[in-house]
Amino acid sequence: MSKYKCIIFDCDGVLVDSEAISAGVLVEMGNQLGANMTFENTLRELKGTSYQYCAEYISNRIKVPLPVNFETDYRINSFEAFRQKLQPINGVKEVVENLKMPFCVASSGPENKIRLNLDVTGLLPYFEDRIFSCFAIQKWKPEPDIFLWAAETMGFNPEECLVIEDSLIGIRAAKAGGFDVYGFAEHDFNNELQTEASVTFKRMSELLDML
Repeated sequence: MSKYKCIIFDCDGVLVDSEAISAGVLVEMGNQLGANMTFENTLRELKGTSYQYCAEYISNRIKVPLPVNFETDYRINSFEAFRQKLQPINGVKEVVENLKMPFCVASSGPENKIRLNLDVTGLLPYFEDRIFSCFAIQKWKPEPDIFLWAAETMGFNPEECLVIEDSLIGIRAAKAGGFDVYGFAEHDFNNELQTEASVTFKRMSELLDML
């Protein structure tokens, strides 16, 4: 029997394969402003970060504030890209269908983005009423507040929960809150996660056996 009573999933890169799509939109929009960004560096440096961090990153590169409509345009462009291209992480549907304990999603994205991405990938029915967004509490990873809020709302203490994350910033947030955290390393090409996660795994299909 697992020692955990609740699983808290990150969304982007753990439930849905959205990180590359988001990075591509940011690169295109940033480079239109002269940011001279590459896809590889952007994906590596912005993975798991908040929109605010991404906006500051681009602003620092162009050395002026972003246009006032940048976030609105980014949401429009990225949401359209998600509708056209987004896929669930391979094997994740089988995981959530067969989990024998409560689970939820806790993400840095706004709730409408989380819902869209879960809906497009067919995962929304599994997470209805168990969606936690950093925007609701105005606290972002690597602060642990999103995971603490999710755990408390689900009715569990941090030590009773396991967080599944794919980014260093998310892993650090979970650890700061007193959670065990498994690093989903399918796209961890530089083996960064294993230095900080409790355990790492490369295929979502492995998770059920690990529990």
